Amino acid sequence: MPQAMAEVTLAARLQRLEDLEAIRTLIARYGPLADAGDADAVSGLWAEDGRYAVGGMHEAVGRAAIAGFITGSVHQALMAAGCAHLLGPVAITLEGDGATAVGHSVLFEQRPEGVAVARIAANRWQLRRGNSGWEVVRRDNRLLDGSEAARALFTGA
Repeated sequence: MPQAMAEVTLAARLQRLEDLEAIRTLIARYGPLADAGDADAVSGLWAEDGRYAVGGMHEAVGRAAIAGFITGSVHQALMAAGCAHLLGPVAITLEGDGATAVGHSVLFEQRPEGVAVARIAANRWQLRRGNSGWEVVRRDNRLLDGSEAARALFTGA
């Protein structure tokens, strides 16, 4: 293999690894930022026109509305009682400047009897490379309640 071709291949492989790590880091940041109540930082993970659909609750469009999830009464009550948003490993498919990631999320909350799982959900993230790095275009989150709609987030069906 000619040297120039090997370098392009190596550069492309390195870029892929950097993209995968950047996306994993972006998704991993969501939970701690949400638990800290940092609405601006949470909404900053999304593109300006990004969407966040939480099945059974609401769909927010745009950063201000996404920040509203964090400053809203439901999330504020969770934080006041004590909560933890954990996002599991995600499977990422890269397609040029776009990507899809699928995985689970678990919401734990403090209750008088101890810590309890409040919500387990399927998640599908659509992302794109923006001027300052990867950003969320859309996140769909559906309660894993046995429904086909929730399972479909894993397969894209």
